[in-house]
Amino acid sequence: MPSTPAVVLDTNVIVAAGFQPGGASARLLDAIRAGALRLVWDDATRRETERIVRRIPPLAGMRIEDLYRPEDRYDGVTDPAAFAFVPDPDDRKFLALAAASGAALVTLDEHLLGVRAETSVRIVTPREFRDLPSAPPASDTPPRG
Repeated sequence: MPSTPAVVLDTNVIVAAGFQPGGASARLLDAIRAGALRLVWDDATRRETERIVRRIPPLAGMRIEDLYRPEDRYDGVTDPAAFAFVPDPDDRKFLALAAASGAALVTLDEHLLGVRAETSVRIVTPREFRDLPSAPPASDTPPRG
């Protein structure tokens, strides 16, 4: 049986899911909750995501704690400084976590999408992730044959 695909979600994907409950970002959260995807996280990425979501009044009550399963917490070392080519220093922790864990980074951030050619980490948008062969089929997409 193949292993469950692992992803690191940038904060903006979770924010997008809150504002567009039927969109590709929300379907990723649904897949994580259903166990079809694993959200790889560490303390720094979780802390930032929770802080940002709580600061946006329409999303302040959004349920995200259940996304962070203890067994999917990454306890290894990450090196955000190795990604100094990413213009926004706050984005580097997400790319460093994806690199260290081997997970795909899913983001809507142009700073991160703009450095795809400079890293071996798979960086994709929620819609691009949905179309990857390793992604679980979306509820509105027929299974791949």
